[in-house]
This record gives sequence, structure tokens and C-alpha cells, in this order.
Amino acid sequence: MKARGVYHLLLLLAAWMAPSCAYAALSAPKLVPDVSQRQIDIQYSFKGAELLLFGAIAYPDGIIPEKPADIVVVLKGPERQMRIREKQKIAGIWVNADSMKFQSIPSFYAIASSRPIKEITDDRTAAIYELSLDTIQLSPTSFSDTAEIARFEKGLKDVQQRAGLFASSASTVEITDGLLYRARLPLSARVLVGDYTAETFLIQDGRVVAAAVRDIEVRKSGFERFIAYAAESWPIAYGLTATAIALLMGALAGWIGKRV
Repeated sequence: MKARGVYHLLLLLAAWMAPSCAYAALSAPKLVPDVSQRQIDIQYSFKGAELLLFGAIAYPDGIIPEKPADIVVVLKGPERQMRIREKQKIAGIWVNADSMKFQSIPSFYAIASSRPIKEITDDRTAAIYELSLDTIQLSPTSFSDTAEIARFEKGLKDVQQRAGLFASSASTVEITDGLLYRARLPLSARVLVGDYTAETFLIQDGRVVAAAVRDIEVRKSGFERFIAYAAESWPIAYGLTATAIALLMGALAGWIGKRV
């Protein structure tokens, strides 16, 4: 009898809370995002691209809060493994010394925000949603001390930034009338093919109150796509053909050299 009474009490409590939970869900703002390109084709002449991320903020009953919200957009590429090597000068010669392997590095990461991240939210929230270059989760496989891991992480991010694969720009997201937003993010010519995600975060009073994702496909096209498909589908034939072409080109170069 006591168990049945507790069960009925829980049912009554759930019935009492259901309307308030539904109202909270309905009263939360929503994001309606989009991107200028859902598919990007890479050809031999590809020199990079610029993506436009835009959308609208749908507030309950159309009421815009007195304190304007902030927008953060993040463009991420497929994850990959990477080993970073540290060079040291020994006897006047630069050689590879220590190294560290990272398990899950985004092959591309670009972020833009309406204000500097430190003015928008705290470090904990930024770390949870990876809202800065400093908070990207790289998953090192080494059990080295914290200082050594931090040194290699800094080196990795520096390499990625110099290659144009990591980018950060604050105060570049434009918000119009508190409802419409737009931001431009560069896509490096050195990006990998694969599935990318364009994430948009709405942040109010330091909290992420809404988020949305749009998918982007980066793929090879034209002759490059055929070569990549052939290498994956027929690796042996592809290798033999590449070797034969290399030998033929070498023989042709030697023949021309003898007659010049």
C-alpha cells in the first residue's frame, strides 16, 4: 500500500511539472541557422573559400530581451590523428627529439563571435562547448606531465594556425536588430575532404540558451575526384599505373635529354 501511495504521488508530481516543463521549452529562444554553401567542391584550382553563416533568433512571443544576446559560430572539420615532433639542435644539426601523438584533432577549426569569448561567458562554459582555440579537446595519448602536454599542444595549435587550419576572430559576428545575425569564416585551401559542421550558439547572461548545427560536405570533384576514387577502389591497379607512368615519364625525359 505504501509503494502504491508513493507511485501515485510521483504521478501527481509529474503531472504538475509537465505543463511548466512544456512552457519552459516553448519559452526558450531558438536558432534558425543556414550556410551559404552546403557542398564545397575541391578542384586543382581550389584556393580556399569563404563561408557565410547566417540566420535568425526566434524569441518567444517575438519579445527581444533588454540585454542583447551574443552569437558564436564554429566551423569544424573531421577529426584526425596527428603526431607533433619537437626539434632540437645537437652538434649544430637540427634533429627530431621528443614527440607526442594526439588522438582527435579537428582537421579544421574556425570560430567567430559577436564579442570576445571572455566577455561572453566563463572558462567552464567555453571549455564544455569548445568556444576558443585554447579549449579544443585534443586527446593526447601520452601520460606525460601537464607542462609537457601543454607545450606540445601549444606547438600543435601554432602549426595549425600557420597552415590556416585554425582561425579565430572576435567581434566579427554582426547582429541586426537583435534578431538577424551573419558571420564570414574562411576555409583554407589545405582543408581535408569530409563532413564539416557549422555550429551556432546563442549565449545569454553567460549561458548557452540555444544551439543549432548545419552540415557541410567538402569533396573532391573533376579529375581529382576520379583519382581519389581510383586510389581507394583499386589500390593495386592504381599503384601499378602510377609506377608505369613514372617510369615512362623518366624514360621520356632521358630520351629528350640525349637529343638536346
